[in-house]
Amino acid sequence: MSARISAWLPEGASAALSASLSRLARTEDVAHIAVMPDAHVADDVCVGTVTATTRRLLPAAVGGDIGCGMVALRLRADADLLADRDRAAQLLSALGRHVPHLLRPAAGAPPLPGDLAEARLAAPRLEAMKHREGRMELGTLGRGNHFLEVQRDEEGALWLLLHSGSRAMGPAIRQHHEALAARNASGVRFLDADSEAGRAYLDDAAWAARYARASRARMVTEALSLFAELFGVDADASSRVEVDHNHVRREEHGGRALWVHRKGAMGLREGELGVVPGSMGSPSFHVEGRGHPEALGSSAHGAGRALPRGEARRRIGARQLLREAEGVWFDHRLADRLREEAPSAYKDIGAVMRAQRDLVRVARRLWPVLVYKAP
Repeated sequence: MSARISAWLPEGASAALSASLSRLARTEDVAHIAVMPDAHVADDVCVGTVTATTRRLLPAAVGGDIGCGMVALRLRADADLLADRDRAAQLLSALGRHVPHLLRPAAGAPPLPGDLAEARLAAPRLEAMKHREGRMELGTLGRGNHFLEVQRDEEGALWLLLHSGSRAMGPAIRQHHEALAARNASGVRFLDADSEAGRAYLDDAAWAARYARASRARMVTEALSLFAELFGVDADASSRVEVDHNHVRREEHGGRALWVHRKGAMGLREGELGVVPGSMGSPSFHVEGRGHPEALGSSAHGAGRALPRGEARRRIGARQLLREAEGVWFDHRLADRLREEAPSAYKDIGAVMRAQRDLVRVARRLWPVLVYKAP
């Protein structure tokens, strides 16, 4: 039998997306699937998919970037602060020095926070990586759709928004545990949650989520220090919103205890705050969850890709990116290498938000002012 699929897709499912979802629905022990409006095809399990099981863990339904998420914080400043080109360039340059894209030098890498250093991962290789790459990548942004953005809200106030995850540690943890997993008839690998292997995966995935949160915290601290140093601006700590969108959790839905896997989807209880970012040239939204039962209390995690990265590189040129992101400060020298991040490579965020009106309420709309990201 196939699991029930509930979907909130703005334009219906493509043939490739439908085939992937059907395969997942035929996977043993999958009890329910919720498809978010930003869903798109990815390896094994689509991004934007919420998968509930009763006893099995599916690492592919979480993905590699375990704990990837967003943190937003209101700055005590208005949009005029970055109206000047020189100030924007000053901030971008400073971010480049203090928030590395990829690695910190080994000699200057910070120690891991105590709880991350002391917790033992499941394999010696992961332990060694934790103390090498884990240290060097802590507080680094990463590539792709990860970014640090300054935004303005409807009242003209500035906000900081950061999107990043567990860097190399998350994919390494997924790869290690999937190699030990059995394979369903559908081809999706699984671990029994009550087995030693299942518990080890849950422990390591929880570690990766804590690592991602600590990494985001370090970058936010660096960014706020720069705002204080350059502009004499601080932040309203009470405004902080943080939520991740790649995880597996034990939750109760409809009176059943389920393992809920989210891959590119936020889990928001009724009234809980989350962030749905747009693109370099489109709005983002702070939202409140409605706790929709068929969505397993979930929400889209962003606009979602309309074009795979390879196709975006073939179809979108640097000039098109510059046109689409007009009015937003970013390093134009990177335009050619950032063209796969152009707004037209993503779905219409307005259509995504309209499609999930049953899932969330819009609490705040924001527009990009300055974007710092790596090619």
